[in-house]
Amino acid sequence: PGIQAFSSMTLQETPAAPTVLPTRTIWLMAISVGVIVANIYYVQPLLAAVAREFHLTVAGAGAIAMLMQVGTALGMLFFVPLGDTHERRALVTRLVLASSLALALFALAPNVWWLGAAGVVVGALGATVHVIVPFAAHLAPEQQRGRVLGFVFSGLLFGILLARAFSGFVGAHLGWRAVFWIASAMMLAVAALLRTQLPRSEPEVDLSWTQLVRSAAGLVRRHYTLREASLQGALFFAGFSAFWTTLAFRLETPPFHYGSTVAGLFGLVGAAGAAGAPIVGHCADKRGPRVAVLLALIVAMIAFLVMGFAGATIMGLVVGVVILDLAVQSGHVANQTRIYALDAGARSRINMVYMVCYFVGGALGSYVGALAWHAAGWWGVCGLGLAAMLPGMALVLRREPPA
Repeated sequence: PGIQAFSSMTLQETPAAPTVLPTRTIWLMAISVGVIVANIYYVQPLLAAVAREFHLTVAGAGAIAMLMQVGTALGMLFFVPLGDTHERRALVTRLVLASSLALALFALAPNVWWLGAAGVVVGALGATVHVIVPFAAHLAPEQQRGRVLGFVFSGLLFGILLARAFSGFVGAHLGWRAVFWIASAMMLAVAALLRTQLPRSEPEVDLSWTQLVRSAAGLVRRHYTLREASLQGALFFAGFSAFWTTLAFRLETPPFHYGSTVAGLFGLVGAAGAAGAPIVGHCADKRGPRVAVLLALIVAMIAFLVMGFAGATIMGLVVGVVILDLAVQSGHVANQTRIYALDAGARSRINMVYMVCYFVGGALGSYVGALAWHAAGWWGVCGLGLAAMLPGMALVLRREPPA
């Protein structure tokens, strides 16, 4: 009610005190983005089980993970810009309802072609979180905006981390299809809550989707920093996805012989590394985000070396996961710090460009990582991760042209 009153004020009315976004609304948006983004990551600990049921090779299972991330990149391109031109509550509700249907279709898949097509749609609708985050920024008053965005982004991060643990546990006890039936039901609940608890939020611009994308292309041409950060983000996520796509297969082989439960628990292990990302964010504030990106690249290379040399032990994998999550989350935070400073009036479109590249990199990493596993085993995956960091290192070490 407070937000509705605020939005209906005329220019002549002066509020007695700044409107504050209710705590329950902030919590709802944070939990919602966590539950929605998890849909993209449930499949990773389950790939070995999916491969057995559909008689897929490791590369075939990697293609399923790749298609989900291709879908997310497409969702970033097609759905995220609509947040600037459509009433946001209705748009988000429709996208979440569609996500419920897509997850049910994924759970019903009778063959691999159906599974792949449903995976693309599930991934595309996972991009809904990047409609909700700007929605939160729009609802929050200026003096509260930073805290609100930080809290909502934390929900997104924990959704990514907890998704693998949840799907690994449920998949081990109820089968992989049950994970997606439960996810489908959760989307229905989220849609009902968002529809009834969030205020309406009318768009401020009247542009077609084509005009929005054309203006984003102009931003890419204009800003070298956006091009560099987008490529680095893609490389980070490529190495990260190569690891997570093949981890379930690594844990099934000697000397481990573990199932999806243990593969999923590694998502919780990664939380320890991700929690260190604010330290690198502080470095970005003190020394500049480009230095923070360089540190993140170095730490990622160390992670792949650790997992290569010590990946035959659980402790070696645990240490590698902690370091890798620290590196990737830190690089992501530092790169977003760089791009959001480019043009305050175009942050949504800048974020769209960055995230499309990010998930295209992740999609390629998932598929090529599976091929590397098939061709050269665990060292093939770790070598691919190392190789992915090298172009990013070359970019950050050269002199940066004017933005």
